[in-house]
Amino acid sequence: MNTNPINLAVRFLLEITMLIALGYWGWHATTGWLQYLSAIGLPAIAATLWGVFRIQNDPKPAPVEVPGVVRLLLEWALFGAAVLALFSLGYFKLSLAMAIVVKLHYIVSYDRTWAMLRNKAYEGFLK
Repeated sequence: MNTNPINLAVRFLLEITMLIALGYWGWHATTGWLQYLSAIGLPAIAATLWGVFRIQNDPKPAPVEVPGVVRLLLEWALFGAAVLALFSLGYFKLSLAMAIVVKLHYIVSYDRTWAMLRNKAYEGFLK
């Protein structure tokens, strides 16, 4: 189910939303030159972590291969940070909606989530 185009589109939108939320929070949580640094730096750090620390063949070879549980925790931490960022900015309904969509995404992607918990490469990408 993880490779369903609709699910992949939802995942992509969640990733983009996470980056936007972190940048928006960085802009509003700081002032002066730090405001610019945070608005650009937080999404850049999140995107770098997201792209570098991956499990084997997910869907391409990982720059830095990590166990599936570590990758899953990284994803949850970044999505959780975005939900908390939205909540702290006063976007309560939006943060709740994002949390629900993230949870539903991982439920729908049970095959990938289960493979990561077993520390296996998700074979759906290899087919």
